[in-house]
Amino acid sequence: VQLQASGGGWVQAGGSLRLSCVASTRTLGNNFAGWFRQPPGKEREFVSGISLRSGATSYAGSVKGRFTISRDNAKKTMYLQMNSLIPEDTAIYYCGARVRTSGSWYVEDDYDYWGQGTLVTVSS
Repeated sequence: VQLQASGGGWVQAGGSLRLSCVASTRTLGNNFAGWFRQPPGKEREFVSGISLRSGATSYAGSVKGRFTISRDNAKKTMYLQMNSLIPEDTAIYYCGARVRTSGSWYVEDDYDYWGQGTLVTVSS
């Protein structure tokens, strides 16, 4: 599976962006997918995860209420709608997917595939 992330860009604080992650194969998989981000000078961190079967979701506390993760299985695409952006959201955003069973969407090493990353810059 190859993942292609897009939708990043520059936005002023309070603005919105929508990230997309498209799978090159028939599906994103049957387990879960998620978004991580890596702020400048910091380690990669979990942002949000979604079950590709049930649609159940989870969010990091720092983005809860502002970001919404979703997926369109027919389009093999996962989205991250980001509203009320703040400068602290500035980071490279990566999408990932796990096709094997079990695992945890909070754990970076549990993902089988990653996209190339898309840069989000929020100015104050």
